[in-house]
Amino acid sequence: MKLIAFSACLTLATAFSPGNGQRLSSELSATVENASLIAPVIDATATSSIYDSNVQTTYGRYPLTIASGKGCKLFTTDGKDYLDFVSGIATCALGHAHPKLTEAIDNQMKTVHHVSNLYYIPAQAQLAKWLCDNSCADKAFFCNSGAEANEAAIKCARKHASNRGITKPVIITAKQSFHGRTLAALTATSQPKYHKGFSYGGEMVQGFESIEYNNSEELKAAVAKIAADPERGLAAIMMEPLQGEGGIIPGTVEFFATARKLADEQGALLICDEVQAGMGRTGSLWGHQNLDVEPDIFTSAKALGGGVPIGAMMARGDAASVFQPGDHASTYGGNPLACAAGLAVATAICEDNLLENVQERSKQLTDGLEALATKYPNVLGEVRGWGLLKGIVVKEGFTAGEIVGDAMKEGLLLVPAGPSVARFVPPLIVSEAEIDEALAKFEAAVAANAGGEN
Repeated sequence: MKLIAFSACLTLATAFSPGNGQRLSSELSATVENASLIAPVIDATATSSIYDSNVQTTYGRYPLTIASGKGCKLFTTDGKDYLDFVSGIATCALGHAHPKLTEAIDNQMKTVHHVSNLYYIPAQAQLAKWLCDNSCADKAFFCNSGAEANEAAIKCARKHASNRGITKPVIITAKQSFHGRTLAALTATSQPKYHKGFSYGGEMVQGFESIEYNNSEELKAAVAKIAADPERGLAAIMMEPLQGEGGIIPGTVEFFATARKLADEQGALLICDEVQAGMGRTGSLWGHQNLDVEPDIFTSAKALGGGVPIGAMMARGDAASVFQPGDHASTYGGNPLACAAGLAVATAICEDNLLENVQERSKQLTDGLEALATKYPNVLGEVRGWGLLKGIVVKEGFTAGEIVGDAMKEGLLLVPAGPSVARFVPPLIVSEAEIDEALAKFEAAVAANAGGEN
């Protein structure tokens, strides 16, 4: 890059004076030869080519350029509209351009949008209180994403174990889980395909073991093995209440009761990753409430800010007092703008009866998907999930990616959950008519794959 060229000259002069000893003086001068800058390009029609030239290819993107959104609809630069059942991957809980969220962000920007956590932030305090008032948590820590929230949970579990005298703490997670892309969260994500290229000598971050999700006997065996090792100790059991990326697989009450019992027996923590399942998406405010269990720590992000980046780690009991000043921090965590967004989402959930809407629309969506599975048994299988976190199995001979691509052609945006599950995660404000519309578009996509053979 040759936008700015600097010429610098450093002159060192050393003088000795019998009366003053050694004196060192230095002079640094810099001149800017060319300070011309290139202004940002504001041209949506050039988006694709700019991506090819300037954005790293960490995503495989669909050929859509989004111009705007309203409610459950997205509009592209070429004039098409799509029913959005992706919601930024379970993030835009209030859909797009929601008046309450828009007003909250606008008002906050007109006052103060960011200050350091060196000071008290009213919106942060208010959001923390709402989270604790509506959960088993005592205190909250704020950050910027789900991965950061899970990193905070991992650090909290390790320090909690250290306080108990454990020098080699182990956290048990589930195979086919997903906890984020940062290094420790990625290690907790027990999917080897995500680890490739990021290990050291074939190993990821030490101190993690994984078992099959919902397998209580395997969990018991793993805990017993750790307990029998005098050099190691159980720090935490970390599970999603419902595996999202693993194929929309809900946890079982029995498995989570076992996890709670084992954690208590070992003096360890039970952590629930609520990044995708939390904030009302399952029909309860928190996914673990469907499992009749109280974790020591649970994490949130995605829908917490309705699309404005924010993450949180909530803790209760001993876990809530593990972190002390200097143990963990985040520059942007809990900033006024993000917390104003979080409060707007919280207000909408409470005032607009969103949990009731999720429950009603969930039944409607489930019934519709099951009817399609019956009508197209060669293509579709089991319907899974809770609330508006739903998946339908795509049978062998077809892929979820193909079905999702064909649904896009019909004007419906979906997202795969692994290679064989099509995921439905619409905004929590979705209407009865929009569910019907989505089912009709999805059937058209399925019929195109079925080729007339049910």
